[in-house]
Amino acid sequence: MARKALIARNEKRIRLAIKYAKKRAELKEKGDWEGLQKLPRNASPVRIRNRCFITGRPRGYLRAFNMSRISLREQAVKGYIPGLRKSSW
Repeated sequence: MARKALIARNEKRIRLAIKYAKKRAELKEKGDWEGLQKLPRNASPVRIRNRCFITGRPRGYLRAFNMSRISLREQAVKGYIPGLRKSSW
């Protein structure tokens, strides 16, 4: 489980990116680079980190499932993900 502070910080970045998305697009369209510099750093969508929605783990993240490889395996073994099964041979 990731630290709560890191998860909260990432959620704050997501909220800021959504809040400033329209303004960022307008400034980029105009070519006003100084205006973009004055926006908060965390308003940039590049600073958002993909994290597992179950554990908050940042590494081994699978976009198709929005979770880490470890959580995905646990959920697959329990049968919680339809159509997904752990293979064995």
